[in-house]
Amino acid sequence: MGSGNDRLKRRVLAGELQSYYRRLFKQYGPQHWWPGSGPFEVIVGAILTQNTAWQNVEQAIRNLKEAGLLTPAALLRIPTRKLARLIRPSGYFNIKAARLKEFIRFLFDEYGGSVRRMFKEDPACLRKKLLNVKGVGPETADSILLYAGGFPVFVVDAYTRRVFHRHGLAHRKMDYHDLQALIISALPKDPSLFNEFHALIVKVGKEHCGREPDCEGCPLQRFLEGRAPISW
Repeated sequence: MGSGNDRLKRRVLAGELQSYYRRLFKQYGPQHWWPGSGPFEVIVGAILTQNTAWQNVEQAIRNLKEAGLLTPAALLRIPTRKLARLIRPSGYFNIKAARLKEFIRFLFDEYGGSVRRMFKEDPACLRKKLLNVKGVGPETADSILLYAGGFPVFVVDAYTRRVFHRHGLAHRKMDYHDLQALIISALPKDPSLFNEFHALIVKVGKEHCGREPDCEGCPLQRFLEGRAPISW
């Protein structure tokens, strides 16, 4: 009985999420995520974007490009202090320089510095390895897997948790992996869908679902009308 009930819940959630996705896509169109001229640039961006706005990351990446340092080999050679100066616009630059260095050492130790070789790894195994890199948490690891590697992994961030909780799609107390598993179980395992859906959630989150909700004009507002939040 329990498994049948779980399947019913997943079907209901799948229908909900597909409706949400269609509504968001109709409102905002494709988001063209993740900005970057290749997988390695996307990885660097995923590490630098922690706790900062994307425009700040763009400036830091421009600095690296202009210095001819946006390659694994170049970042391996550069002193950490010099790297920190170049990525200063991204904020927390000393910490982020150390994190970039940790990832680069991991890339060389495990895959000879080859991003292509890294992404030939089984994604579940690669995820575990990434999470063992100092400074790489679940959101960053999954951003690397989805946006740079093209694996069907859904990225859960603060906007995802907030939208799902406020719309009664998930419990507030769900941790990262529980909410991620819930979403993945309800949707086709399509990396392009996961990519676009997450980007659209971030878009509506920034415009309407901050710490204080601004529901007026939100494309998802109608999903809250005339019903109580779903209990999962």
